[in-house]
Amino acid sequence: MHMLYNSDSFIVVQFEVPVAEAEPGPQLNRGGFEIVDKFARKEIFIEGALAESFQQGVQALIDDGEPSEDELDAFIEQYAVMGQQPVVMH
Repeated sequence: MHMLYNSDSFIVVQFEVPVAEAEPGPQLNRGGFEIVDKFARKEIFIEGALAESFQQGVQALIDDGEPSEDELDAFIEQYAVMGQQPVVMH
């Protein structure tokens, strides 16, 4: 688990699940990203093709220069609006 981003609006955490190399067949990367919308108090976990799209979008922002917090938040918000799971504090 790696915290990748933390702003006033969002937290993005990357989860990586190692795959046993002894398993036969193609090796699929497992894991994904958890996005927490602090204001809406909701979260979403994305994996697979959606997580890959998210990662490519973030990389494109970085490749274009140093993105501002507002630019990153606007990009993350596109995914965060899909969040339905309420954030619960224990």
